[in-house]
Amino acid sequence: MQNSVDSIGIVETKYFSFNEKIKLENGLEFGPVTIAYETYGELNETKDNAILVLHALSGDAHAAGYYSSDDKKPGWWDGMIGPGKAFDTNKYFVICQNFLGGCKGTTGPSSINPETNKPYGLDFPVITVEDMVQVQKKLIDYLGVKKLLNVAGGSLGGMQAFEWAILYPELVESAVIIASTTRLSAQNIAFNEVGRNAIVSDPNWNNGDYYNGELPARGLALARMVGHITYLSEESMHNKFGRRLQDKTKVDFSFDVNFQVESYLRYQGKAFVDRFDANSYLFITKAMDYFDLHQKYGSLAYAFKESKSKFLFITFSTDWLFPPSELKDAARILMSLGKEATYCNIDAPFGHDSFLLELNHQTKIVQNFLKGVR
Repeated sequence: MQNSVDSIGIVETKYFSFNEKIKLENGLEFGPVTIAYETYGELNETKDNAILVLHALSGDAHAAGYYSSDDKKPGWWDGMIGPGKAFDTNKYFVICQNFLGGCKGTTGPSSINPETNKPYGLDFPVITVEDMVQVQKKLIDYLGVKKLLNVAGGSLGGMQAFEWAILYPELVESAVIIASTTRLSAQNIAFNEVGRNAIVSDPNWNNGDYYNGELPARGLALARMVGHITYLSEESMHNKFGRRLQDKTKVDFSFDVNFQVESYLRYQGKAFVDRFDANSYLFITKAMDYFDLHQKYGSLAYAFKESKSKFLFITFSTDWLFPPSELKDAARILMSLGKEATYCNIDAPFGHDSFLLELNHQTKIVQNFLKGVR
């Protein structure tokens, strides 16, 4: 653990469960649900200084801080959350929760189905981003939050932030949406489909019933390798790897690892298998595929019609997974409706992963935006 005055310090994951069933977007009812969450900072007396941070595909509730003094790896957005940081815990009560369908404490395919006493597997319902947000609202009510000063997230987290601002206009005062989109493109759906096919083609997947046997490790690792390529940019891959060889002085004319980039992707795939559930990957990517505010509401203008939020959109110059034009168009439409929207494009070499890596500019932009919210 880093001993820093701007660290949130030691944190713990908490759990909230509710027994009533929720109505999913597909028409089914589902419950009970357990939510894993973490909070940083203190809720004020008027209960209106809360910020909800929303994670991306492979994230979880552990957004900041450390689990122990020996913990070497902080939460996934630790550089943005803490005293004096973008989401200043001296001012704000910051909440992060693992979303529905995940595998880090919130009910998902690997959770026990109370009707069978076995993991849900493919009996878990196909969910949407709206369903995730509906579950998140249960926790916000439980915590006694009266107003969300801000909802913030990158990538899939940004999709959730959109839904929050649209579904709960009286509750959400502002939204910070980073490296995201208002609907998933055909190219992104295609990448997700390749990943899902890698998983279901693994002999160990066993139609989703693998929890008491061998994991579909090869398929999940391959899905992660494909996905991880989309998070990077050509510039970042060239700078980091180029055509450098891995532990060799020349190519060996085999199908073993020759290049550093090959070794890196294999490492990323293996590491992902150790911390993520293959079925969760299937359900989460499918929820992303279904995300389309244009189709759902008829138009973006209609989707934002009732929203009272102030919006901040941040994009990155080398993000080809979610190109800057997508959030720039959303900002333009909001402005045409007379609503407050700020758009910033940051020149960063890291591709889509910039929202996790390029923190200095993001911090200044977010801090200035939040000062103007209230």
